Formats: sequence, C-alpha cells, structure tokens
Amino acid sequence: MAPHPPASAAQTRRKTALAVGIGNFLEWFDFAVYGFFATTIGKLYFPNDDAAVSLLSSLAVFGVAFLMRPIGGFVIGSIGDRKGRRWALTMTVAMMGGATTLLGLMPTYEQVGILAPILLVLMRCLQGFSAGGEWTGSSAFLLEHVPAHRRGLAGSVISSTAALATVAGSLSALALNAGLSEEALNSWGWRVPFLAAAPLGLIGLYIRMKLDETPVFMEMREQKAVIDRPLRAAGRRNVKSIVLTFFFASVQGLGFYYLATYVVNHLSQTVGLPRTTALMLSAVGLTLYACLCPFAGALSDRFGRRSMNIIGSFGLALVAYPAFVLMSGGGSFQIVLAIFIFAIFQSMVSVTTVVMLTELFPAQTRGSGSAIGFNLGLALIGGPGPFIAAAIATAFTDKAMPAIYMVAVALAGALVVLRWLPETRGRALGLTEKEPAGIAERSEA
Repeated sequence: MAPHPPASAAQTRRKTALAVGIGNFLEWFDFAVYGFFATTIGKLYFPNDDAAVSLLSSLAVFGVAFLMRPIGGFVIGSIGDRKGRRWALTMTVAMMGGATTLLGLMPTYEQVGILAPILLVLMRCLQGFSAGGEWTGSSAFLLEHVPAHRRGLAGSVISSTAALATVAGSLSALALNAGLSEEALNSWGWRVPFLAAAPLGLIGLYIRMKLDETPVFMEMREQKAVIDRPLRAAGRRNVKSIVLTFFFASVQGLGFYYLATYVVNHLSQTVGLPRTTALMLSAVGLTLYACLCPFAGALSDRFGRRSMNIIGSFGLALVAYPAFVLMSGGGSFQIVLAIFIFAIFQSMVSVTTVVMLTELFPAQTRGSGSAIGFNLGLALIGGPGPFIAAAIATAFTDKAMPAIYMVAVALAGALVVLRWLPETRGRALGLTEKEPAGIAERSEA
C-alpha cells in the first residue's frame, strides 16, 4: 500500500483549492454580472425605440470583451510561464476588480452622449484582458498542486465556482429587480453589483498574494528551465495541442455562456417571462450545474478525459435543440428540467476542459499554449454566442432556433476530439517523467 501523503501536503492542497476557488468566484462574479444587466445597460448606453436593438447592442459589447481575451491570455499566460503562476493570478484579479468597479461609476448616454458607450467598451475590454489569463492560469495553478488521480475532481472547483459566481450575479440582479422600481434600477440600482467589485477584488487580491508558488514552477526555477519566450515556443512546439484546445474550448465556452448569460435573456425576451422569474429559474439551473461538476470530474478521473469530453460534446449536440423546445414552453418545471439536461453534458465538457488545459501542455509553455487555444476559441466562437443566439431568435419564429448554433459548434468539436484528442489522464506535469515530490503520490485505502 502506497504511503499517505504527509499532512502538510494535504493541507497545502486544500488551502490551494480553497484560495483558487474563492479567487475564481470573485473573478467570474465581476465578469458575469454584466450579462444579467444587459437589458438595463442596453437602454442606458444604447438608447433605441426598439428594445431588441438595445439588447443586441449591449450583448455585442459583451462579445467585445472576448476579442481582448486572446491578447490578455497571450500576455498573462506568458507572464505565468516566465515569472510564476501565482504572479499571473494576482494580476488577473486586480485588473478585473478595478475594471468592474469603474463600470459601476460610468456616466450614461444621457449624461455624456457617445462617450458613455466608448467608456463601456473600454472597461469591457479590460475585463476581457483579465479574463484571458484567469481560466487557464487558475487551472495550471490548482492542478500543479494536485495528485494525478484527483485532477478531475480538483478541476471541478474552477467550473463550479464560475457557475456559483454567475448564480450570485443572477441573485443580486433578482434582488434588485424585485426590490427596486424601474426608475431606481435604471438610475442607480444596476450599479450596486459592479461597485461591490471593489471590496471583493481586494479580498481576492489578498488571498492570492498569500499563496505559495506551485511545485512544478519551483522545479522549473531550480533546474533553470524557465524560458524567455514561452509564447513563441508554444507556437512552434504545441500546434496540435493548441488546435485541439481551440475546438474543445469553443464547445465549453459556448455552452457555459448559453447557460450563464443567454438563457436569462431568452426567457425574458423570447419566451416572454418576467425578468425576475427568468433570473430565478436560471439561478436554479446554474446551481444544479455547479453540483454536477464534481461528479463529472470524478468520472473523468475514473474513465479518462477523452471519453467524458466526447460524450459531453455529442450530448450537447443532441440535446440542445430539444432542451430549448422544452424551455420555450414557459413552464417553470420544464425550464429547470431543460437546463438540467443541458447541464449534464456541459459539466462533462467543462471539467475535462479545465484539466486538459493543463495536461495537454508541457510545463515550460503551459500558461502560454493553453491560453492561445482556449482564448481564441472563446473569442471567435464562445464569446459571441449570446449575441448570435439573440440575433437568431429575432430572425426566426421558432423559439428554439437559437440552439442551432450550439448544435453546430458542439458537433464540430466532438468530431475533432473523437479523431485527434489523445488521452491525457495521468500525464506527468513536471519537467521529468516522474512528478515532482509531493505531487504524484496516490493514497489508497
């Protein structure tokens, strides 16, 4: 029987998981809250007699943030490979907190005219830059601390906390919509969650500054294996892994933003439910998704990343349209059931994506390589998803038609993964064939 890891190593892993989870929660609360106030922001920054046009304009700005994600990923991922994973994570939470706070302070179109949407776009770009380094950076930081047989379960922390952060954003929107008049909401109420980013960002910054560097990066330093231009090296050495990441990250990102952002607007704008009802039902569905993620992670530890990702991707392609048909019926039970069915397969894709971002790439170019593929997938495919889905909804009378984009992306991703993705479960994350001390020990009952 293999020896149990020392208590100090186990405590370090728990502390790391908690710190990464809390920081990730704060980061994605800041990023997601924009989506829940897209309708209000559309009216204030893109005034138009047609409410659908205002909403589309606001969602287009949501998508603009994703255009900055590759740039942020390239810069922050490279910093993580050169200066350390902890340094990169500290940078992302500070930038996100600052940009979100400024969003809550900005004047509206009525107050300063065209300057208002310009400032809105700039702040969303800064948010996108920060988010470009968060998901891949937190994945590498967390999983470089975790034993190989627990990486899937550990990686679910990132997927679950991102979902719970979105739930928190939706509940804040629900409380404000329910407790304030429309005049008060449009005047100052919508600003409250954005201004909350100031204390939340400081908390996240403090937590991340207290973390220790990962054993893998410490090994790189000790062996003088840190390279000066990891982004260029990743572009030369990791092309196949980057392309694969682009495809499975596109599926993961699009599915998550359908759940986290588009569903609320679909229920309120297309199905015709009251905004508060749409927010509540979305929050219930996202909570169920967050609960599913640990099970998906444990299954990937047991059966492998490849098989779980393939099942999840093909599953999304099969159930997306029926789920939207069920959702468009308008009944609360039907809507939650539809989101739950969608979330089963999304959790498989999401958790395996988190783990494969780390396992597919060598230690020296892990931050840079994973950031390239992941953020290009989200910028080009996943990020524009809410805007494309809303545009489809306005073009067709069939309320379930927005699911078609999800079906097409999931099917393409599934076919690529089926053909070319290798199994990554159990791969060493360090520089040598054997994991660094304290990383690969397996505890058996």
